[in-house]
Amino acid sequence: MTTRWIGSIAAAALAVTTFAVIPDIPPAVAASKARHDNSAMAGKAKPPIPLEAVGPIDTQARSALVMEVETGTVLLNKNADERIPPASMSKLMTAYLVFDYLKQGRATLDDELPVSEKAWRTGGSKMFVPLGARVKISDLVRGMIVQSGNDACVVLAEGLAGSEAAFIEQMNQKAKEIGLTNSHFANVDGLPNPDHWMTAHDLATVAMRTIVDYPQFYEIYGEKDFTYNNITQGNRNPLLYKDLGADGLKTGHTEEAGYSLVGSAKRGERRVLVVLSGLPSSKARAQESERLIEWVFREYNTVPLFTAGATVDAASVWLGGQPKVPLTVAKDLVVTVPRESRKNMKVTVAYDQPVAAPIRKGQQFGKIVVAVPDLQPVEAPLVAATDVDRMGPFGRIATVAGHMIWGNWN
Repeated sequence: MTTRWIGSIAAAALAVTTFAVIPDIPPAVAASKARHDNSAMAGKAKPPIPLEAVGPIDTQARSALVMEVETGTVLLNKNADERIPPASMSKLMTAYLVFDYLKQGRATLDDELPVSEKAWRTGGSKMFVPLGARVKISDLVRGMIVQSGNDACVVLAEGLAGSEAAFIEQMNQKAKEIGLTNSHFANVDGLPNPDHWMTAHDLATVAMRTIVDYPQFYEIYGEKDFTYNNITQGNRNPLLYKDLGADGLKTGHTEEAGYSLVGSAKRGERRVLVVLSGLPSSKARAQESERLIEWVFREYNTVPLFTAGATVDAASVWLGGQPKVPLTVAKDLVVTVPRESRKNMKVTVAYDQPVAAPIRKGQQFGKIVVAVPDLQPVEAPLVAATDVDRMGPFGRIATVAGHMIWGNWN
C-alpha cells in the first residue's frame, strides 16, 4: 500500500509493501486483497441516528439538515434520519412526480384536468378550484407550489393517475427510485396521517433531485405570488422576501409537525440547502432558516482541488509497456471547508502498487482522502488517466528475472 500526502498542504511520505513471489498480479495487491475487501464492507455500515446536533452550530428545530449542495457536505445534522410528519413539505414529492409526467410527455402544461367533489372538499390550504371546472396543469402546478393548495394536489393526482390512491402508489415507487430511504406517503397533500412520514435527509434528497432534474420547473418555487379565480395568494416561504439569494422550496405546518421549511439559496456558483422541522412559530422558522443560510455562506468556502483528468499521482506498473501510469479523479474534486481551517486541510492518496498491466483508462486503483478539522473526511476514487498495455513476452521474462535477482519491480 502506498500512502502519500500530496500538494503543498503537507510533506510527502511514501511506504512500500515488500514481497517475495512473482505472480501475474502484483504480490502487494494480492496480499492486501482480503484486508481491503473487509474494510470496504465495514465502510458500508449505516451511521447511527444522532440524538443531538452534529456540527459546530445548533438550532431550536427538532430535526434539521444543512448542506452545501455542490459538494454534498453536511454542515449540520440534527436527527436528520428520524421520521417526521412532513406536512406540506411532502408536496415536493407530489410535484416531482407531476414533473416526471410532463417530462415523459404523458401530460402537458396546457392539458386541463377536472375538479372532482373530493378535490373541491379537501381541507387545509387551498387554491380554491371551482367544483366541476377544468383547470390547466400549469395553473394547478402553481396552485400546488406557490399557494400550497391541497385541492390542486388532489386534482393533479386524480387527473394524471386516475385516482389519488394510484398516484400515491406511484409516489412511493418513485421515492425509492430517486433514493428516498425512509419515507412513506399516504396522501398527496401532507395532511396529518400516521402512515405519512419523511425525514430531513429524504426531504433534502428530493429537493436536490428537483433542482438538478427539473430546473425549468424548479423556477416556480421562487415565484412570490400566484392569482387564480381572482384570488391572489403569496408564497409562504419567508426566505424569498429577503436578500439571501433564496429561490425555493417549500414550507409546511400542522399542529403535530410544527413550523417547517425546506429552503435553498444560491450565491454565485454556491448553493446551500436547509431543512428544518418542528419549530414553535412562523417567526422562528423565518429567523432560523435565515440565520443558518447566512452562517454557511459566511463561515465556509468551496475549494476546487483537482480537475478531472489532471494527474494527482503516478503508480508503478507491473509488467506494463510503461513504467508508470498517471492517476487522476473521474470528476472535479471540490470540497467545502471552514474559512479558518483551510490551512489545516490535508490531502492524501492511498493505493496498492505496482498495479498490474493491462490497464484501462478510468480503471480504479485507490482513493484520495481530504481531511478537514471538524468535518467528515471526503473521499474520491483514484482512476487511471491513460491506457497501459501489457509487456511483450521477452519484456515480462526480463522483468521477472530482474526481480528474482535484484528485487526490482520493472
